[in-house]
Amino acid sequence: MVEKKFPKTLENNKYPIVYSEFYNIRFLGLEKFHNFNAKKWKKTFERLKELISIDEDETFEPNPVHKQELSLVHTKDYLKSLKRSWNVAKILEAPFLSFLPNIIVRRYYLRPMRYQTQGTIMACELALKRGWAINLGGGFHHCSANQGGGFCLYADISIAIRHLFNSFPQVVKKVMIVDVDAHQGNGYQLDFFGHPCVYIMDVYNQHIYPLDFNARKAIHCKVEVNFFIKDQDYLPRLRKGLETSLREFQPDILIYNAGTDVLEGDCLGMLYLSPSAVVLRDEFVFRKAMEKHIPIVMLTGGGYTKNSVNATADSIANLIRLGIIERT
Repeated sequence: MVEKKFPKTLENNKYPIVYSEFYNIRFLGLEKFHNFNAKKWKKTFERLKELISIDEDETFEPNPVHKQELSLVHTKDYLKSLKRSWNVAKILEAPFLSFLPNIIVRRYYLRPMRYQTQGTIMACELALKRGWAINLGGGFHHCSANQGGGFCLYADISIAIRHLFNSFPQVVKKVMIVDVDAHQGNGYQLDFFGHPCVYIMDVYNQHIYPLDFNARKAIHCKVEVNFFIKDQDYLPRLRKGLETSLREFQPDILIYNAGTDVLEGDCLGMLYLSPSAVVLRDEFVFRKAMEKHIPIVMLTGGGYTKNSVNATADSIANLIRLGIIERT
């Protein structure tokens, strides 16, 4: 296979941060009745603009992912199932979607998720060239080849990894996933179960959704935590887990799912971390990757409190302020 060339659009004068206004969900106000903050991505970018004086011209904007890329992972039957509104409603845990024509569901929900999925692919390519990249969306870790769940419609992590293996075979031979979202990442775990070139480290609340015990067998470094764990107990376990993982496996790229549903007050994550712990968590992971010259891709994952937006933006700003990541 001929190695794919990097697209000319990867200008070096931009931050390798990926975002589009099309990430955000608009359902005539109906989105307000769902746990998910449908404007989280916009609010995160607006906060980031305030903190580091960045604007849209200094970031990268993806197009929606093509069916060809989706088919790297997803089965035809699964993609066909998304044409039924009731099935999308089940995955999103949003019963009101069942009563809407599928063309509306596809435009106002599936379309944003396709943009975010392509954002993950773009961020991976950027990281290979620039050493780091951040997709301000993505992290749909409950979706696998033939099933969605937990608000996740497309398996962006699995798709991006398959894309890397196919398009950059001389550059990317081994991938590490470090998932610190409060929930177990069962989607990509099922997709890469037993795959010798994909190493999985997952830090998650072992008592909550999805409780996928079969998928847990795919985790190489399993850091299971309990309800309401606090900063002083969580951070040492994270550090030890990552150090162990990087001793056992030397990846060509690290995909980091940095969910903020670990924050105190998040009724879905049920952990008890402070915003400052999120900043320290991300700082540690990025430092380790940079020390070992491993390209790192950050995804924003889950987060269901008002504090999630600030925690993500503050963490990224901290990485830039400390010089851990730079524009060029």
